[in-house]
Amino acid sequence: MISKFIFTTILGWKFKGEFPKELKKYVLIGAPHTSWKDFLVGLFSKNITGTKLNFVGKKSLFKPPFGFIFKALGGAPIDRSKSMNVVDAIINVFNSKEEFRLAISPEGTRQFVEKWKTGFYYIATGANVPIVMLGFDFENKQVQLSKPFYPTGDINIDFAHFYEFYKNMKGDKPHLFNNKNLL
Repeated sequence: MISKFIFTTILGWKFKGEFPKELKKYVLIGAPHTSWKDFLVGLFSKNITGTKLNFVGKKSLFKPPFGFIFKALGGAPIDRSKSMNVVDAIINVFNSKEEFRLAISPEGTRQFVEKWKTGFYYIATGANVPIVMLGFDFENKQVQLSKPFYPTGDINIDFAHFYEFYKNMKGDKPHLFNNKNLL
């Protein structure tokens, strides 16, 4: 497979852990998200492992003429015009699908943030699905994947678990990742 050859042999990246193939639904959080390169590393990871991942976008993105492309790439439209908030809308997507693996950045941006967004956490708890952590470790050229983590309902304890996983990871631009205080 050409993706694997480019990613591992030419670029020198490796995997630690694996996507949970037995799970049809989970929230995948990818961090540190500090560069456009994260998308490429994530794309290589998805292609090499054959893992189907999804994302959400506003409903208007999925209209002709290009909407079919977003759907083919794993996108799911959410209607934000209704009285429903985004978290509830995404929970509804989870509940309506047989298979859905939502890939999302907990930081919500490539810029430095004081605290992570909590939407991913409430989506996972509301949809009753686990969270899988994916780390972009540019210093060691390693994609790290956690085992599925089922939220306990205590956000402070759970975020301490996330911190433990990500605390030593170096993004492409390490100064843009707050690994001191996630919540």
